[in-house]
Amino acid sequence: MEEKVTLTIDGQEVKVNKNTTVLQAAKQVGIDIPTLCFLKEINAAGDCRMCIVEIEGRRGYSPSCITVAEEGMVVHTNTPAVVDARRTILDLILSNHPQDCLTCIRSGNCELQALANKYNISKIKYEGERIEYEKDDKSPSIVRDTNKCILCRRCISTCKNVQGIGAIDCANRGFESCVSTVGNNSLNDVNCTLCGQCIQACPTGALHEKEEIDDVWKKIKDPDTFVIAQTAPAVRAGLGEEFGYPIGTSVTGKMVTALKRLGFDKVFDTNTGADFTIMEEATEFVKRFKENDNLPMITSCSPGWVRFIEANYPDLLPHLSSCKSPHQMFGAILKSYYAEKENIDPKKMYVVSVMPCVAKKFEKSRPEMEVDGLRDVDAVITTRELARMIKQGNIEFTDLEDSEFDDPMGEATGAGAIFGTTGGVMEAALRTAQDILTGENLEKIDFEAVRGGAGIKRATVNIAGKELKIVAASGLSNARKILDEINSGKADYQFIEIMACPGGCIMGGGQPIKSSKIRSEVDVRELRAKALYTIDEKSTIRKSHENPALKKIYKDYIGEPGGELAEKLLHTEYAERKKYNILD
Repeated sequence: MEEKVTLTIDGQEVKVNKNTTVLQAAKQVGIDIPTLCFLKEINAAGDCRMCIVEIEGRRGYSPSCITVAEEGMVVHTNTPAVVDARRTILDLILSNHPQDCLTCIRSGNCELQALANKYNISKIKYEGERIEYEKDDKSPSIVRDTNKCILCRRCISTCKNVQGIGAIDCANRGFESCVSTVGNNSLNDVNCTLCGQCIQACPTGALHEKEEIDDVWKKIKDPDTFVIAQTAPAVRAGLGEEFGYPIGTSVTGKMVTALKRLGFDKVFDTNTGADFTIMEEATEFVKRFKENDNLPMITSCSPGWVRFIEANYPDLLPHLSSCKSPHQMFGAILKSYYAEKENIDPKKMYVVSVMPCVAKKFEKSRPEMEVDGLRDVDAVITTRELARMIKQGNIEFTDLEDSEFDDPMGEATGAGAIFGTTGGVMEAALRTAQDILTGENLEKIDFEAVRGGAGIKRATVNIAGKELKIVAASGLSNARKILDEINSGKADYQFIEIMACPGGCIMGGGQPIKSSKIRSEVDVRELRAKALYTIDEKSTIRKSHENPALKKIYKDYIGEPGGELAEKLLHTEYAERKKYNILD
């Protein structure tokens, strides 16, 4: 049995496990100690000092996020002296912070702003010299505004410890300290994968997605442009949070209605694109598996992951599936099959992908993501950007009725829905692969071994009398472990799923941002994943190859999965990428 210690916090006796921090102990009895630099299981350094408390018998103040509870300890979290000290700390942070809250992208969802309101900071007491930094907006995905950085180092810890990249770190000393990159170059030109997990970690507006809202509005208002929206599975599990719904509430119907109200000519489901991806990927895998060629095969639908392997493990690129990601496939089909069917000039078609991922902005700009000179996708907006558009459109989201996706491209399966969570791509592919290999319509379609929040999930499944060793990994530090296993010869996998973001797309860099307090109290990943698995379980069709819309499109237009036209529209190639694109 784990050893316990008893301490007193604000007059309340608390019994906790040994090595529990004072911050954690306080939470157990409902005492909220403010934090800024703290991020559960990611960053606990005591840098910002907002979480200071008084401990009887000790001089000065102690940061509760790194102070371990001890037997008999007496803690005071809210004395006048502690409150005054916190106000001074806040004042000093704000004295070197832009006062543009009304126009900041994080206004209303900024942890610094929330603390300033909580402690009634109405004017800045300490004013002094400021360093002005140039905004880094060269990347197609992420904007870095160092002027709004408060040196909490949450982004550094996320990039280095969670993702294993280390694209950013603390530079210089004293007053000139700042979070920067190698040589203070753009994120676009260093070893950043553009996954956007730094955005999720940032408490202010120092990091945010590169907006494409204005471009989309212009196209919607252009009568000569046929504007199509397609929405990723994870978006429907996160969008409601921007309008006050509980975390993990599926708002598919209201989302579709909102998009139609905004003026999109058609609203389609990227889940259908995911079904196309499964058809192609499962066919590709079965061929490789039978021929024992370039195994293990690794999924290629996560653009941050693809950028990572291109720069760090180019020798393993032959193991990547040649499939485009679902929204890119769907864009190519919309500008070919759908344009032809509906007699629409594809040059006047504008495809907008609503994605949970900021790396998708980079992906759609890749030179190879086009067919016959037509870009697969023209714009990518995040879940957060869609929420902003809905608000700009004066739409009361909570009052909307539910609508269905447009036909004939709106039909999707449960397999397409689970693409948005870690292990979902693997499970969806196995549902189809097993039927292809056996030639039967098997009833077993749930592969629980690849579900759950673990960063690496290994399993062995039996398909058509053959053992198949599989692994699903999320988070790039876990991807590195798997790739190192392959290079060392220790791995014996046949199929690997890798997602750049821990937890998969539901936790993508473009999803609603949750404060450190919420992330400490709620398993956001689990709640959002549950929404997608519920959609799958309630779906009439749960295997991609049984989607009647897909069957018709393959029969009438594309031909066989993996065939000549499928290769042209739905597949691509990847090549080695420099880690640092910096001129000497």
